[in-house]
Amino acid sequence: MTLHRTAEPVLELSGIHKGFPGVKALSDVSLRLFPGEVHALMGQNGAGKSTLIKVLTGLYTPEAGTIKLGGETIAPRRTEEAQALGIQTVYQEVNLCTNLSVAENICAGRFPRRWGRIDWSAVNAEAKRVLAQMDLDIDVTTPLSRYSLSVQQMVAIARALRVQARVLILDEPTSSLDDAAVQRLFTVLRRLREQGLAILFVTHFLDQTYALADRITVMRNGETEGEYLASDLSRLALVNKMVGAPPDQQPTRLDSRAPNTGAAVLKAQGLTRRGALHPLDLELKRGEVLGLAGLLGSGRTEAARLLFGADAADAGHVETEGRTGRWHSPREAIAAGIAFCSEDRKHEGAILDLSVRENILLALQARHGLGLVMSREAQQALADDYIKRLGIKTPSADTPIGQLSGGNQQKALLARWLATNPAVLILDEPTRGIDVRAKEDLMDAVRALAHKEDGSGMSILFISSELPEVLHCSDRVLVMRDRRAAGEYRRGELDERSVLEVIAAEPVSAAA
Repeated sequence: MTLHRTAEPVLELSGIHKGFPGVKALSDVSLRLFPGEVHALMGQNGAGKSTLIKVLTGLYTPEAGTIKLGGETIAPRRTEEAQALGIQTVYQEVNLCTNLSVAENICAGRFPRRWGRIDWSAVNAEAKRVLAQMDLDIDVTTPLSRYSLSVQQMVAIARALRVQARVLILDEPTSSLDDAAVQRLFTVLRRLREQGLAILFVTHFLDQTYALADRITVMRNGETEGEYLASDLSRLALVNKMVGAPPDQQPTRLDSRAPNTGAAVLKAQGLTRRGALHPLDLELKRGEVLGLAGLLGSGRTEAARLLFGADAADAGHVETEGRTGRWHSPREAIAAGIAFCSEDRKHEGAILDLSVRENILLALQARHGLGLVMSREAQQALADDYIKRLGIKTPSADTPIGQLSGGNQQKALLARWLATNPAVLILDEPTRGIDVRAKEDLMDAVRALAHKEDGSGMSILFISSELPEVLHCSDRVLVMRDRRAAGEYRRGELDERSVLEVIAAEPVSAAA
């Protein structure tokens, strides 16, 4: 889509291609950044946003395509080259040295010198000058660690602006900030926009996009879906373009199932983590699959990690089968009967060098500690039982799990948690990266675990970016949006389109 305006783009990418072994990350991608605009880059996980930023900043070299800055073709091969050209980036995780002072962080690598030595008076004066442009008045000689995360984010931006930036790239800058900190950051960004800076704002938050962005580029499956003026693109249309559902799609409503009337196995009340999740109330009944639907960054994974104690909650509590508390570690959650299959199978799930048997036994060993002593025969019998029950395709239980397909690795991780006989099983993106047949097998296993005729089924929290999967598996669906619950529905009360409408709905009061 071509948009018309009088100014020429300060940065223009066209025909960008980038691939890795077996993966086409970017295909014919285009992007235009104009001076005095905030340009939001939107897309689901895996859309290609991070790869595009790495091409822009010189970390990746594109296989084809051109990059023009101020009308001149550029080809940065290192981050330093991109920075020297005026392309500055502030990443989601603030990559500063918190043990150093604010001034040292702002001027690091480019210290003012006098007589061959660092001029510390000039360093402090320069830091104050840059921060004053952002209306930030703090003691620049104080260690950065003493300031809040939002101030650290401002310092990171100040460091980027000190070298006459022409383009400022912000990669998920608000992911760990509360609403007040977001307000302060947006005030600064609006001022920088008025000064003529071109700002690329990468985010998953719809409310923030419409509060700040002048223009939106949507990416999907490594391609540019389109470029739009924010004022011309409705929220629902944006969500449809991100997830790939055409506006005229009329999905079939799934047949309803009788509501579950079993006892509540897990309750969360007011569960909160600053910058990650607004107060959340959640109830999961015995033999029920509760789906969490929403875009990446909506609070789905954040809620799961709080329920499992992988992240510490600031407020609220969790109750499971008579135990009430706020878990301070996964071990406490496991002891309370909660199991968690992380979305990051490679780094937080499978230990690739260990055998299938060893991977299956890990959670059971963690739950019982040194008090669990199992003979090799008992270990083998347990592993063989789950290999058979879940249909794990492996030469033997002693095969390294890294040699298995993604779908079979996922089944082995499911077996790991089933071996602990949990009251609650949390599955975060369990079908990511596996083939269609493996997805069907895994979803069949999920439904079978919950829907047992004798009423002894497991309680399952099912999280997926794929709306058809959530609707297919779940008895109830909790829709998440911008770190909070936006609506709860029983099976049959909503379809794929209505979920998208809930995700895209205007907030009652925008937290911009």
